[in-house]
Amino acid sequence: MSEYDARGKINRALLIGVHDYATLSGLPAVEDNPAELRRALTATDLFTADEVTICRPGEPWELSQALTAAADEARGLLLVHFSGHGWVGSDGGDLRLMVGTSVPRQSHTSVSWQDVVLSCLDNARAERIVIVLECCYAGNAGGAFHSHRKPMSLLMAAQPNRRIFSGDEPAGGTLFTRAVVQILECGIPGRRFVTFEDLVRELRVRLAAERTPMGDVWEPRSAKQNTVDDVVLSFATPEAPLPTPLRIRLRRWFNQHLRPRLRPLLALCTVLVLAAAGLIALRLLRPLPACPPALELRLLTAPEAEPTLRQAAFEYEMSELNTRPLQGEGELPAGCRRAQITVYSAAKDQIDQGFAAADRWQGEAKGTGQGQPGSKGTDPLNRPGPQPDVWIPESTAVYEEARRGMAPTGSPAALSDTGPVAYSPLVVGIPATKRLDDVEPVGASWQDLLTGTDSAHRDLKLLRPSPVLSGTGLLHTIGLYLANDGSHIGTSGAPDPALAEGAEQRLSAPGSQYADSTELLCSLRPSSADPGRPAGGQGDRAAPLVSEKSLADFNLGHAVGSCPALDAPLPYGDRYAAYYPRNVPALDHPLIRVAWRGAADATARRAAVDRFGAWLRDPQGGQRTLTAQGYRGVPGKDGQVPAPAPGSPLRSSRANADLDAPVTPFAAGADQVARVLDGYDKAQKSSRLLILMDTSTSMADGGKLPVALGAAGRALEMVGAHHTYGLWTFPDRAHPDDPGAVRDVVPLGTADPAPGKAALDRIAKGELVDHGAAMEEALTAAVREMKKSAGSNQAIVLILDEDDGGPRRAAGVEQTLTALLKKKPPVPVLTLVLGRAGCDTFTLQGLAGASRGQCVPGGPQAPDLLAGLVASIGTAGKGAR
Repeated sequence: MSEYDARGKINRALLIGVHDYATLSGLPAVEDNPAELRRALTATDLFTADEVTICRPGEPWELSQALTAAADEARGLLLVHFSGHGWVGSDGGDLRLMVGTSVPRQSHTSVSWQDVVLSCLDNARAERIVIVLECCYAGNAGGAFHSHRKPMSLLMAAQPNRRIFSGDEPAGGTLFTRAVVQILECGIPGRRFVTFEDLVRELRVRLAAERTPMGDVWEPRSAKQNTVDDVVLSFATPEAPLPTPLRIRLRRWFNQHLRPRLRPLLALCTVLVLAAAGLIALRLLRPLPACPPALELRLLTAPEAEPTLRQAAFEYEMSELNTRPLQGEGELPAGCRRAQITVYSAAKDQIDQGFAAADRWQGEAKGTGQGQPGSKGTDPLNRPGPQPDVWIPESTAVYEEARRGMAPTGSPAALSDTGPVAYSPLVVGIPATKRLDDVEPVGASWQDLLTGTDSAHRDLKLLRPSPVLSGTGLLHTIGLYLANDGSHIGTSGAPDPALAEGAEQRLSAPGSQYADSTELLCSLRPSSADPGRPAGGQGDRAAPLVSEKSLADFNLGHAVGSCPALDAPLPYGDRYAAYYPRNVPALDHPLIRVAWRGAADATARRAAVDRFGAWLRDPQGGQRTLTAQGYRGVPGKDGQVPAPAPGSPLRSSRANADLDAPVTPFAAGADQVARVLDGYDKAQKSSRLLILMDTSTSMADGGKLPVALGAAGRALEMVGAHHTYGLWTFPDRAHPDDPGAVRDVVPLGTADPAPGKAALDRIAKGELVDHGAAMEEALTAAVREMKKSAGSNQAIVLILDEDDGGPRRAAGVEQTLTALLKKKPPVPVLTLVLGRAGCDTFTLQGLAGASRGQCVPGGPQAPDLLAGLVASIGTAGKGAR
């Protein structure tokens, strides 16, 4: 990763510290933070003393004014550090930075992170921006951060929904800031400087054993936006420091000594020149018009592709194609962006629902969406989101399925397939230490791969992303059904039902599917590579059905799903080798132009979409970006497929990919996609799902309840024609003294999701219980009820804040629950935990292991991740072998 060196440029550091409050508790330790940071920042070559400003705001306008001044002045690096109180609403949204006169729940007395801070920084002229938030709920800043466009790096003192410090630490600053100062002043052994990523990594190590005064696990978080390089924050090093380059010393001397004197002289010369040439200027020169607002295009895609397409959209906006004047576009000045692109993502089923309810989608945007026929309670503006102008699904198969679900006539949305923009072959990941005997990595049939991984050979569990939620999962299913013997897939033909059921029998279930390739691979990352994650313990026994790009990212230690990037590739024994099934179509990522009926600017939008599509396919434009991220290119005008960019993950030998493996275009017909899905549905077995939900009042704190309700709602959406469910809540208000009492809100065996949705609506309106929730007792009752059935396709979805039953728990409850889970039939427990420690507790890891289930930590991806696991409950798999 390249490093951004801002030495000698016009840099600014704004250090905001608020320790004295009128209505909130004081934070005496914060008083020393700005001074300590200034000393550390000016100790090396990066910042000079006059480039560092300390701000102690008493009123919101003081913070805004200081932030605006720093944003206006910085040209190189802009660093903003805030320490003080932070506050969020009950939904966990819109972090507020509290100044001296701030009053909780009076938003006008505080500073909005989203509306004020990020909006100001998004207009800054600095080349790079680094933000450090040391306040309660700092982790809640991550969501709004990703909607902005400047190259920014964000360090959050703790994870979302956490209060962090009391402010009563010893003199010399808070614990967090003292750690930051020490790293910036002393450097890191083996490093010539300290970058943003170095600082984050070192903070996590130094604070790993710490607990905040509130008893929370101390876990700093970070995020980066619109930048792929790393920012140098200090040139301190324990080793002998390198001398400052001459060019940097000269540039700094010029900025410090000559630039301030040149400004008055330049101003005087300017006045004289303008006065002498005033008449000529009036006649010949006109002021350049300001750039008009750019046309906003909304790009909808799959979660797997969102990071790459977000980067591609940013590079397109800055490209010459999007900024040079074009004939017929009026007086648009040179250098102005004609289009800006907002990238967002949603699961495949939610996108299908959105296009199927296009009337409501468009109607809600205009305020007339309620009561549209056929909407079936879907809320497209919530998910997938705004009406898209561009849709880039993972494959043409996803596009065909969405078209099949739309009304044959009268839909306000018209979809036009303009062709692929990138490819990624589908692969089967085989543990590198268990390569298959007599099976070629490239060109083997699915029959050979199934035989090579069965119980008589390598005995590997085949794991697939959910075909309901993932385009990768859908296309792998098409390959399994239609190219089982390696034959070419034509535009006609139907899958053999027996073959489909046999293929599904090899896929481990229940609870084995995931929302996409990246989350599946994240679950297989070894705990030794990522100490912050609970151990999965199944990587060497699994064979994931994923895309070539996602498998390469996994092997190289890149960020996959909710797993952050690692410092280095995984060791050989933890990597997977890519096996390419013969004639299985590759993900082709078609660009779909979406035209909405009645749009006044339809012609301009179509032209803008076509220009963006042309740039994405240009070997000198978007193809460089896409192939650098690990995708295969599309053929150019000369018919040649561009080679992956020099920095492509596929070029690394540690990616275990094969660039000679062919790219098979998608050739199946729309009817075949429908028949494959029909075959998948028929291969499902009847199943039961019991949702067990913690409804204690603590669920309403810190924005946890909306996440819990959203996850439960997504689980209900996965209940299909063959499936039944029940909804229980605990604790039970009617039996406050019985820790094992549960409330049967929706009886087990219900098929209609409507009662469950109605019950969740009641809980959302405040139907909570004001005493502790004893998880193990309630779960024991649920497992005992589920064990009464002899069926194997059943599971419990446990959604909880934290287990409050410990202090009054009777002896032997845990042993009883463990013994009960191990009895036949199997009942996996799929746990979504929203508590402070997440899944990283002995109890929850033991629960997942004993039940052969999974634990999902709370977060933005949690509802879709849980939905992927629930979607596999009715699959025909034989379960964990």
